Amino acid sequence: MPKLILAYSGGLDTTTAIKWLTVERGYEIIALNIDVGASREQALLEERGMAAGAVKVRVVDAREDFLRYFAFPALAAGALYQDGYPLATALARPLMAKLLVDVAHEEGATAVAHGCTGKGNDQVRFDIGIQTLDPSIEIVAPTREKSMARETQMEYLAQHGVHIPWTDKGPFSIDENLWGRSAEAGVLEDPWVEPPAEAFEWTQDPDTVTAQPEYIEVGFEHGMPVSIDGQELDPVTMVERLNALGGEHGVGRIDLIEDRLVGIKSREVYEAPAAMILFAAHRALEAMTLSKQQVKLKRHVAEEYAELIYNGLWFSAHHQDIAAYVASTQRHVTGTVRMRVGRGRATPVGRHAEKSLYEHALATYDADDAYDQSAAVGFINIWGLQSRVQARRQLLGAPEETLRIATPQERTE
Repeated sequence: MPKLILAYSGGLDTTTAIKWLTVERGYEIIALNIDVGASREQALLEERGMAAGAVKVRVVDAREDFLRYFAFPALAAGALYQDGYPLATALARPLMAKLLVDVAHEEGATAVAHGCTGKGNDQVRFDIGIQTLDPSIEIVAPTREKSMARETQMEYLAQHGVHIPWTDKGPFSIDENLWGRSAEAGVLEDPWVEPPAEAFEWTQDPDTVTAQPEYIEVGFEHGMPVSIDGQELDPVTMVERLNALGGEHGVGRIDLIEDRLVGIKSREVYEAPAAMILFAAHRALEAMTLSKQQVKLKRHVAEEYAELIYNGLWFSAHHQDIAAYVASTQRHVTGTVRMRVGRGRATPVGRHAEKSLYEHALATYDADDAYDQSAAVGFINIWGLQSRVQARRQLLGAPEETLRIATPQERTE
């Protein structure tokens, strides 16, 4: 039997996929669970996977790699999809695609499989990632090929002698990892309906938080977060700590209508306490250490970076080029940001950087002001030269009516 590596969550969809791929497609299944922060207990995974017919269940702890090589570079780039989504799910998929290919090579498998539907973004991220890393590997998508309702899946397993007790799925479709949690479907499909309390698990309601705001200091080196309150932390510990802190204070709730890659507008509710705290801190530090032109261009680069991640192009040459620019901008983004965390907000209230471009002697209006104010007259004359020439040659000779600015009453009429 040909071997196939299945991206295995331990849930009903991928457990059914094990049996379906074995019975209907004739594969020998190795179930691969990739832990990026929301994995089920290994004993449960192995029990379910083996009961469904897998010959082996492998569990890979990829949490640190996920943060260090995927989430943190996106943070350094300032990548928020459509100004809101920190790309938690989208960032995990290229890592999973790589591990599927790596394990396929190790196990001598000729195919890999994932549980994505034919309607969402993840199928694109998996397929493109796998095809880019190894075009010779066959990709199978059981859910996309043969969609089954939840009840049908349980009946299918039972018909083939697999009896596993399944708890109620709940009203929402959930995906989560260390960088964020997403909820969709159910009542959330009505964009007029406010997300109910049960849509959230990580964060307290900002309107009912009773805890007093807390202050923390986040340290960065070359754009990457490395410490909290002076204590150096590994990425997993740092993000777990910030998720707990932000969640307690209601930080990180996002209600977004976003454009899926396949052309559908989708309503998504996200929780990302650690990500939102770090994005705010990083942005504040960049404001101290990047020039005006760097900040301006990097806004456009951040948008493009977010889109390529969302659209499944992590392993593209385009990504390599943008990543090189981002790394260059982060050379001097080293320092500390003091954050006030409370009542649903994470606000920078202090910044320090050794190579800061902020100079007190130039910014101050006090007696030690080092700025030569007399130089402003000459600068204004030169800066305004083009406007004066255009006005003299093109505007001042025009009819008076074209130069007159309408009154507020005329604009209303």
